[in-house]
Amino acid sequence: MYNAPLKDMLFVMKELAGLEDIATLPGFEDAGLETAQAVLDESAKLCGEVLAPLNVEGDRNPSAWKDGVVTATPGFREAFRQFAEGGWQGVQHPVEYEGQGLPKLIATPCMEMLNASNLSFALCPLLTDGAIEALLTAGTEAQKQTYVPKLIAGVWTGTMNLTEPQAGSDLALVRTRAEPQGDGSFKVFGTKIFITWGEHDMAKNIAHLVLARTPNAPEGVKGISLFIVPKFLVNADGSLGERNDVHCVSIEHKLGIKASPTAVLQFGDHGGAIGYLIGEENRGLEYMFIMMNAARFAVGMQGVGVSERAYQKAVGYAKERVQSRPVDGSAKQPVAIIQHPDVRRMLSTMRSLTEASRALAYVAAAHCDVAHRHPDAATRAEHQAIYEFLVPVVKGWSTELSLEVTSLGVQVHGGMGFIEETGAAQYYRDARILPIYEGTTAIQANDLIGRKTVRDGGAVAKSLLADVAQTIGALGRHDTPACRSMKRYLELGHGSLAAAIDFVVANVKRDPKAVFAGSVPYLKLAGIVLGGWQMARALLVAMEKREDDPSFYGAKIATARFFAEHVLSQASALEASIVTAKGDEGVLALDADQF
Repeated sequence: MYNAPLKDMLFVMKELAGLEDIATLPGFEDAGLETAQAVLDESAKLCGEVLAPLNVEGDRNPSAWKDGVVTATPGFREAFRQFAEGGWQGVQHPVEYEGQGLPKLIATPCMEMLNASNLSFALCPLLTDGAIEALLTAGTEAQKQTYVPKLIAGVWTGTMNLTEPQAGSDLALVRTRAEPQGDGSFKVFGTKIFITWGEHDMAKNIAHLVLARTPNAPEGVKGISLFIVPKFLVNADGSLGERNDVHCVSIEHKLGIKASPTAVLQFGDHGGAIGYLIGEENRGLEYMFIMMNAARFAVGMQGVGVSERAYQKAVGYAKERVQSRPVDGSAKQPVAIIQHPDVRRMLSTMRSLTEASRALAYVAAAHCDVAHRHPDAATRAEHQAIYEFLVPVVKGWSTELSLEVTSLGVQVHGGMGFIEETGAAQYYRDARILPIYEGTTAIQANDLIGRKTVRDGGAVAKSLLADVAQTIGALGRHDTPACRSMKRYLELGHGSLAAAIDFVVANVKRDPKAVFAGSVPYLKLAGIVLGGWQMARALLVAMEKREDDPSFYGAKIATARFFAEHVLSQASALEASIVTAKGDEGVLALDADQF
């Protein structure tokens, strides 16, 4: 069972992410609370009733490859038809290409529900979203008209083809080649691996976006171009033509997300796969980053979604599993394990991490909406910079904490959690890929330091700290145990993040190894403090509105206090590992041959 946490989602959208302000932006006038409520209600039905029941089936009966053909898990094809016909692929895409044109802030909880209900299924629309974004940004109008409406309609799906056997994260090593044919087309030759939903039977065509090198292209990342290589060629009238020379030669056998076929694609074994240049030659990596940024945010939402699902599963089990008498002797008989303090600690950890990561991601989505739709250019630029700063935090922190949350979900189940039949282990296995693909946590952390902190001398990071300081001031006006705790630990976290930012900016050129040795702790510190900031803001709202709904807002207050005392309290230790220890002195103390 999966029940979307609609009340919390709408709370975050309205009270923390400023949904009503987003609804004043040009083109979003009809996207207020009423619209959000209606969209989320329908998404919850599809995800809860159609997709969630298929999650276990996908794990036990994964996608299968035979003779180059990949067949999706039974039930997936029909579910994808319902997803497509409901218009869910087009929620945030432009109306001129038959999308719904809704804000990212409304699309984001839909994304969370999709991932929570069925992570393997959700990967297919995730990659299609990235292909749409890349085409809208760099494609010709003819390419947009040919592909985007079909992708939005779910008639076709999209993929992202970066990785090769010798080129993982280092895309400078890409060797797939594209030879011009004189008629505007290219013939593409090469092998791509780890292609999510690279072959399947759920759609009529697959639009592969492929990184490749043209003849005489410069070496390294500056010589990479982006091509669209469809599974079936597209005729001038939009109908499908002959099969292109791109074939799936195998799919991977994986720890988790088993229903999502991870394909090895071979281009050009039979004369060359026909492809078409997107944008300008040698700017392919720049365009692919558009896909990657969209995908990185979406993977962060996978972390939030699978955490929510694991939390719900653990709570359900803890309320039903009777084991042992209370530690205080208040009952003579065994009680449900949710009565035991350490189980409460685990559940509260799961809940607070999930709520904090959700809030930070939704707030980031709102910044993205302002960056795209605000009439003032300077305001757009300001919010774009904040959004770009938050993306690696959303991706890196939310996925790292999903490992903790799903592991705790197994732990709450005890020995039964290690037994596949309970279902808790699937969330743990599925979550393990999240800090790896679409850029590992280390890559996100390096991005957060190099592109997002150092490039502007820490300006955006410090502007966020100024906002955190305002919230700390507001907490000081409420003399309650929860507010006192939150003020104390958020203040300490603020100081720790400020010290880390100063250390990074001051030392990156003089001692880059010292800075980058602490890059992942820096990312986690940013996540904890900025997530804690959102929990503090939620606490302030809950204090004001508690009488309206004592149960809901009381839980908000309690969860915020727990986060302050048990999660934010970790900030000083992370600061020490970054600043005081000068990370590299310990990290690099062993020579390579000593390992």
